[in-house]
Amino acid sequence: QLRLVESGGGVVLPGGSLRLSCVVSGVLNYFSIAWFRQVPRQVREEIACITTDNIIYNYKSAENRFAISRDDAKSTVYLQVNDLKLDDTAVYICAAQQSVHCSKRLDFFSTWGQGTQVTVSS
Repeated sequence: QLRLVESGGGVVLPGGSLRLSCVVSGVLNYFSIAWFRQVPRQVREEIACITTDNIIYNYKSAENRFAISRDDAKSTVYLQVNDLKLDDTAVYICAAQQSVHCSKRLDFFSTWGQGTQVTVSS
């Protein structure tokens, strides 16, 4: 049983950066965590996933500008987002799976956060 709460979103100028946080109410050490984004009028995209052993999987939408990390002592997973573009505007969501691997199967994600809004505008 887990609860995930995202924070750190906001309105930023193009080229700006944010660090998003996903605070986990359970024992984070047992879970791999992924960040997704829901882009308006587009299919939900997985950005990156980090395993229990800090193995990182980056997907197309990360574009070498986003970086996932975890701090189990703080029960928090982060997503650093840099050089933000207008098209990065989305709701950013974290999700957990009870696995040592990052499975691409959506049914492995047992818990989802509510999301934090990132809006990039000039």
